[in-house]
Formats: sequence, C-alpha cells, structure tokens
Amino acid sequence: MPDGPPADRGAPVTGTGSLINPANIITFARLCAVPLAFWLMLAHRIDQAFFLFVAAGLSDALDGWLARRYGGNSIGAMMDPVADKALLVTMYITLAAVNVLPDWLAILVVFRDLVIVGGVVILFVMGNAVAIKPLYISKLNTVMQILLVAVSLLEGGFGLGLPIVRTLLIWSVAATTLASGAAYVWNTARGD
Repeated sequence: MPDGPPADRGAPVTGTGSLINPANIITFARLCAVPLAFWLMLAHRIDQAFFLFVAAGLSDALDGWLARRYGGNSIGAMMDPVADKALLVTMYITLAAVNVLPDWLAILVVFRDLVIVGGVVILFVMGNAVAIKPLYISKLNTVMQILLVAVSLLEGGFGLGLPIVRTLLIWSVAATTLASGAAYVWNTARGD
C-alpha cells in the first residue's frame, strides 16, 4: 500500500478514461472492504481481519500490475491511495479500540495523515499548487505500518506470541511516522 500521490500507482495516467476496468474494480473492492475490516475488528474476529488484510495487500499488488500492464487512468490513480490509506487508518483505529495497539500510536498515525491532507487542501484553497513527492522515509513508514498491522493481527487473531517484534514495530512506526510527517511539512514549507 503505497504512500504518496496518485502517480505512485505506477500506471501511465491516460485521462479520466472508463471507470469500469479490471484495475479499478479491484481497487473499488478494496475500498469496499474497509467497512468489513472495521466490523471484523469490532466483532473481535481478528483472525478473519488478518486474512482480509492480506487479501487487500494482494489486491493492491494485482491492481497496480494491471494498471501498469494495460494502462491506468486518473480515476484509478486517485482511488488507489485512498483505498490504501482508508484501510490502514481503519486498522490502526480499530486495533487501538480493541486494545491491541496503543491509543497514542493510532492517534499519531491518523494525525500525520490529517496534517498532510489538511496542508494540501489549505494550500490548494489558497491557490498554491502542491505536488507531494513520495519520500523514502514515507515509504519506509508505510512498510512499517503494514508490518505492524500484520503482526498485531497475527498475535490477536491466532494467539501467536510476538511481543518483542510488535514492540520494536510500534517504536519503528512511531519514529518513521514522526520523521515522515516532519519531512513533508519541512519540504512543503521550503517549497520543494
């Protein structure tokens, strides 16, 4: 699940194009899986949420491949990162709500995304064009976030004991979230 602008999908963007194509259908299905993931977590069906999370990751790879192979469009390029972020944010909020992850971490992850999106919206409203370029630290942050969700779901859903790994991932996610949020703010303030 990439972190960054719609162009991250890796597909040549060819305009608005048709809404109905295989890549967009898969992306839309992933977006529709978000409420199901939320419900599974609240119903304490964490094992099933793990399989849904894995399926979402595989679908992300598949729709990206299809978009690169057959050409993507601006609809899919916008919908893909929205589906990815919606799933990750939902997982962090619900994992905190069911006491699998610390509340402060979920707040930090959500706050970082709100600062980035809010900043882009404010600058756009003020008439400033903003092109967010994905940063290495942001990509690392996304990988750490995904790994932490997967490990937390494995622990919570299947009773696997990985407390040291989970603790290391919690602090890695916290550090990379702070670093990537600060880097985006710094780059935007400098006009990069």
